[in-house]
Amino acid sequence: MTGTSTGTDTGTGDAGEVLTAYLQDQATEFLRSLRLHRESTTDAQGAEESLEAACALRRAARRIGGTLHTFHPLLDPDWASSLRSELAWLSGTLAQEHAYATRLYRLLDALHRLSGPSQLPPPAPPVGTAQAATATPAAGATATAVGRRSARRLGRPLLERSRELGEGWAQPPVPGVVEVGNTPRGLAVGAAKAAALLERQLTLARTRAHSTALQAFGSSRFHAVADNVAVLASEVPLNGTERHDLAPLVEQAKTALAEAVTTLPLHQAGHPYNAGALVHGLASDTAPDAQDAPWLKVRSLLRLYRYAQEVTGPHAEPRIADASHALNVHREAASAAAAAAHAARTPRIAPATAYALGVLHADQRHEVEAARFAFQQAWLREEARTR
Repeated sequence: MTGTSTGTDTGTGDAGEVLTAYLQDQATEFLRSLRLHRESTTDAQGAEESLEAACALRRAARRIGGTLHTFHPLLDPDWASSLRSELAWLSGTLAQEHAYATRLYRLLDALHRLSGPSQLPPPAPPVGTAQAATATPAAGATATAVGRRSARRLGRPLLERSRELGEGWAQPPVPGVVEVGNTPRGLAVGAAKAAALLERQLTLARTRAHSTALQAFGSSRFHAVADNVAVLASEVPLNGTERHDLAPLVEQAKTALAEAVTTLPLHQAGHPYNAGALVHGLASDTAPDAQDAPWLKVRSLLRLYRYAQEVTGPHAEPRIADASHALNVHREAASAAAAAAHAARTPRIAPATAYALGVLHADQRHEVEAARFAFQQAWLREEARTR
């Protein structure tokens, strides 16, 4: 990005130009992605192009919004606040369909892994998104690429790693459940029905998110956002009464991030398989949300700091990318665990189905714990090297 490569000087002389160049680059990327989104064809290749364009549009919207948040003292306050909130609405709306598709793939992949290949076939990419893209390419997305990205993020299953270390977690005894090979019969019986239930619920949610995205693309609110971004591509309203200095604002973002990290239980997270995430996940309904909230806040602040680093220069801290990846996996696993718990509360489901969903929920909470461990290792890496 041009703004990233030119933003090596954070002094007062060129700071305004650096910020302007970065915002204009992101606005241009937003408009280019929007054009590709609208011009995508209705065939399979066009659906793939539509997905890539939608992802690029969301990335640009997040970066513009994050930059407006961090450097708002240097910008017109009313304009920056208004555009930032509208970009947050747009990015959140467009992200929902992708999130549901990724969540479904993650859960089906985990069920396949836990129940054994002979009991449940590997998950196919969710069907329906590409067809929806054929009808309305502006908001369509193909789930194949989503599934591939999700599979790459999963890495080696946590349960298998636990067994290799000799620290595998034992399932609670369930009446009438016996082992068939390495797989409990209750899990083998309930996995298929659990997969069908999850696919039905999450596909419905994804369809609704798709409809919401369609309505957003056709709304006057979206057109107003696109018009404001088009203006931003040619002119950035800097606040002439403020001193243009980027470094203090970047330092503020770094300080806010560091303070948020201090609230995390990094000492406990530094011990793998400590069962902290699982214990809270088995408590009351609100406990996992309350426990995950500080980690989600750190993820948001880490993203803001990473975008601020992009503005001021191409050299980021080495640990930032690894820490960001760990917290992204943390959020996905936590959302997947919540979806499994929600499905388990479905009235009148068979005991074997509920058991499979319980095992799936525990597996995803273990993935949450593994992500916290990965974040702790990445974040404290530099301190360990200096000891």
